[in-house]
Amino acid sequence: MEEKITMVHGSGGRATGELIGELFAKEFDNEILRQMEDSAVVKATEKIAMTTDSFVVTPLFFPGGDIGRLSICGTVNDLLMRGAKPKYLTCGFILEEGLSIRVLADTVHAMSQTAKEAGIQIVAGDTKVVEGNGGMYINTAGVGVFEKDRELSAKKIKSRDVILVSGTMGDHHAAILGERMNIDTDIESDCAPLTEMVSNLMESDIGLHAMRDVTRGGLATVLKEMAVSSGSRIKLYEENIPVTEKVRDFSGLLGLDPMYMGNEGKLVVFVEAKDKERALEVMRNSKYGENACAIGEVTPGQAGELIMQTRIGGEREMDILQGEGLPRIC
Repeated sequence: MEEKITMVHGSGGRATGELIGELFAKEFDNEILRQMEDSAVVKATEKIAMTTDSFVVTPLFFPGGDIGRLSICGTVNDLLMRGAKPKYLTCGFILEEGLSIRVLADTVHAMSQTAKEAGIQIVAGDTKVVEGNGGMYINTAGVGVFEKDRELSAKKIKSRDVILVSGTMGDHHAAILGERMNIDTDIESDCAPLTEMVSNLMESDIGLHAMRDVTRGGLATVLKEMAVSSGSRIKLYEENIPVTEKVRDFSGLLGLDPMYMGNEGKLVVFVEAKDKERALEVMRNSKYGENACAIGEVTPGQAGELIMQTRIGGEREMDILQGEGLPRIC
């Protein structure tokens, strides 16, 4: 019979210790975590970046990823977007009674492998068990350090900056929705840590001003927020927005707009116009960036405005996502 999580696993006693020792400590092993103290003591620079996120996605496993990989990617990518190098991560698990221990083990293994790929150490964690129907929720917090005095921010966006995107839009959203609706597609999530790409951009002699990962709310929401926070006017070109044919067909069938569909392994970059081609070269030669392209620019005009030039030459003003962007993608 398959072993399940029970309330005793959250008691703090022998069962808890066995779960920690045989699963979490084994997968996340490193010299800091191995000390098993009440808090982790780590080295950092004077200025650090910190972030936290919670992951409640359904289903737990989906084409191209799972809640474990997602929980590492989401936090790592948030640190990277400020120009920080991801260093340390904590994770808290809320496990519902009845969760398969095999499912938990697969999730933890995915987290371990993704953390190694992202170059971040898991240094502390916590586990709680609650009544329920076999679900799982993960909270992560991350710390990144600034190896160079080069902090990125929407406040640094300048007029005439060019806007680049690292790949196609809507893949993660479509993968989750297809799985939940039992629609037979071969669309996979783009869930990925962007450490290599961002590191390559940061180390290049490029006029790099701001970055954001394209997650909940999609590309339109992200860029509208950046237009507002930077006091800029952003113009996009619809014909340049990359969307796979599969996602375009899927979204058309369900009446969705790929501009408002989320990803979990894509970023937008604001760079000086003179560095456009160099930045694209760096992104295309980095893991997960082979489909990078230019999609727009910062233009003179109404501050906080996001405009899309359509394929037929008209203009469409775009805003943040309104209402609930089903399904929950993270």
